[in-house]
Parts: sequence; structure tokens; C-alpha cells
Amino acid sequence: MNHVKCLLPVLFLSASAFAADFEINNEAEFKLCVPAGAKIERLGTDMKFLEGPQWIPADGGYLVFSDIPSNELKKWTKSGGVTTFRQPSQNANGNTLDNDGRLVTAEHSGRRVSVTEKDGTINTVVDKFGGKRLNSPNDVVVKRDGSLWFTDPDYGLPTDPTTKQKTGKEQPGNYVYRFNPKTGWLNAEVKDFDKPNGLCFSPDEKRLYVADSGAPKHIRMFDVKPDGQLANGAVFVKIDKGAPDGIRCDTAGRVWSSAADGVHIYAPSGELIGKILVPESPANLAFGGSDLKTLYITARKSLYAIQVGVRGLR
Repeated sequence: MNHVKCLLPVLFLSASAFAADFEINNEAEFKLCVPAGAKIERLGTDMKFLEGPQWIPADGGYLVFSDIPSNELKKWTKSGGVTTFRQPSQNANGNTLDNDGRLVTAEHSGRRVSVTEKDGTINTVVDKFGGKRLNSPNDVVVKRDGSLWFTDPDYGLPTDPTTKQKTGKEQPGNYVYRFNPKTGWLNAEVKDFDKPNGLCFSPDEKRLYVADSGAPKHIRMFDVKPDGQLANGAVFVKIDKGAPDGIRCDTAGRVWSSAADGVHIYAPSGELIGKILVPESPANLAFGGSDLKTLYITARKSLYAIQVGVRGLR
């Protein structure tokens, strides 16, 4: 494998732009993904812990993202910068859009998945499994058939300072769920994750990728059968720096994952194409802009963006 390392110093260019550092494993593929001269721009900072970016194409286009400890959903626009979208947010984490363009949100302290209606009303989609409260829904994605898939680790539950154990946990494990909004049917599709986190479908929805940010520190992939059931679960990649959190696919099926040192880009085969190194450790990412060729990155206290050469999935 041709391995080229580009480790240029991060130069201060302006109040918000940085020369991008890259680690490149497959030069030809990386050039397709990230144009030469691409720069990381810091769009906002001095927040607490950012997560869950989602591009909203309505009203000229804007980004919604979560500041979990601040109990706030933020909004970024090119003209207005960072403003408040909703507060309180029930310590919202992951966000996505459903097939009607409504914002779907995984809420930690709300212990539910919610949907924001077009009139601004916020309704519960699901908050219980088997008659027991969910842990703290973390990330969510919507399939073309309308089903909602979400992860439910216990990160958002309070920790007893003496025992160091999570309190208020009603579910026996940390599951990956599928919810059918037409029938109200909720099923735990995978029960053997440590801390299931980010998830995304391949462009043809024949694969589901799920990050485990717990002890395994890897991304697993599953075949999605025509009836929606999962099969042939296997490790797709193991993250070498930190753990995977948010993940997204582009239209060619590459998997883009957050990690401790930046954004890792993987071919559908699992080959590491390269890394976009970020000044702060990313937690999540999303493609946006009118052409879905801007990669937005929520990294600790700051929001970053970089122009990429490929189109992402929503």
C-alpha cells in the first residue's frame, strides 16, 4: 500500500481558517475526497461539547447541531453565524431528517427520540421498549422506507459518585433499535454492543454501519435484508486513534468516521484512504451545503467545516 504522510504544521491563517493537515494512505482516492489546498475553517467556538450536526436545506440552508452540556440545539448560517435554535433541548445529541424533512432528534435527558413538526411542535416518536424507559438515545438515522434506526447507550444517564454505576437504567443492555412509525413497532435489532453510537446506511441501504465507542473501538457492518432484518454482522474497521463516534457515508459508499485525531475516510472494502486531522477531537460530522460537498465537523468546543470533493449522503 502506498503510504504518504502529509504532516504540515497547522498555520494560523485568519480568525477562523487553518491549513489542513492530512495523513494519506491512498493518494489517488484521497485526492478525489479532499481537493488540493482544502482548508479547515472554524465556524464557531467557546461552546461546551458539540455533537449531532445535520444540514437543513430549507430556508436557504442551515446547520443544526447539539451542545449537550448546555442543553441547547445550535444553528449555524453563513450570514448569521452560530445562534440558538432551541433551548432547552433535553440534552439533545444526534439529529437527522426524516423523509418528510422533519428534524428527528435523539435526546439524552428526554430519554426519547423526538420529531419537530413543521409548525415547531415537538412530539415523542418513541421513549420505551418493553414497557421500560430507554437509556439515553444517542444517534439516529432514517431509512428510505421511513423506519427510524437509533442507538441507545447509557452515556446520558447519571453516574452514582460512590459506586460509579449508572443510575435509573431500566434496559438490561445498550441496544440498536429499529422503529416503524407506521405501526408503532419497536425492535432491538442488535443487543451485543458495548456502547453503540453513530450509525449510517450505505447508499443502496444494503449495509448498515454502527460505531461502538466503548471497549471495542470499532465500526461494525451488517447486511440489511429486504425485510429490514440484519445479518452477517462483522467488524468493518478498528479505529487506531481514540474511538469512533459519528459516522457518515458519501454517495460512493465510503465511510467517514470521527476519531480522536480527526476524520478517517474508509473505502467500502475497509481500506483506510486517509485522515483529515482536526485541531480538536471530533465527535461527529455531516455533509451539507447546497451540493452536500461541505463536511461539517463538531469537535469538542468548536464547529469546523472543510470543502470536500465528493457528495455526501444526508
